[in-house]
Amino acid sequence: MKILYGLYSDPEKVQLAVDTLNAATSELKFNPRQIIIVSGEPHEGYDFAESHLTSLPYRWAVLGGAIGALSGYFLTTLTQKAYPIATGGMPIAPAWTDGIIIYELTMLGAILMTFIVLLRGARLPNFKGVITDPEVWAGKILVGVVDPPQDAQSVLEKCLLQAGATQVKQSSGAPGKLASKGT
Repeated sequence: MKILYGLYSDPEKVQLAVDTLNAATSELKFNPRQIIIVSGEPHEGYDFAESHLTSLPYRWAVLGGAIGALSGYFLTTLTQKAYPIATGGMPIAPAWTDGIIIYELTMLGAILMTFIVLLRGARLPNFKGVITDPEVWAGKILVGVVDPPQDAQSVLEKCLLQAGATQVKQSSGAPGKLASKGT
């Protein structure tokens, strides 16, 4: 995996770089999904920060709660019907007892689904490795292109520098163990 990236100290310059790279995708023949942005802190209010939003977690929590509630209902109903106890048409356990189990499984479903959405949003577990640079943890913002087309690398370097990059680097090798060559 090759990565060509620039380091920026200002979010406005990052926005300019992302806009420049997005505009050049058709000309340089690479996919906009190849553009990566890595920052040590969130930058709210910028389009580049909102471009990676994937879901609204509360909707998934409601779905998890609904699945938990249905599971609780079927657990209590089917368990009572599975035991051949003669009760004269009355349920084995009263509705209040069933309600407690349904409530607890509703909350468990919502919590587990929220946890799964949290892990997916953080891209954990990440078996591919992490794309980063030591400068990111010093406050810089990394903007780059993963596996850029070979014939477009010089144009991409110019785009990154014109957008205000303090450094443009090229890395090759496994992510997380980036062997960077500064340019």
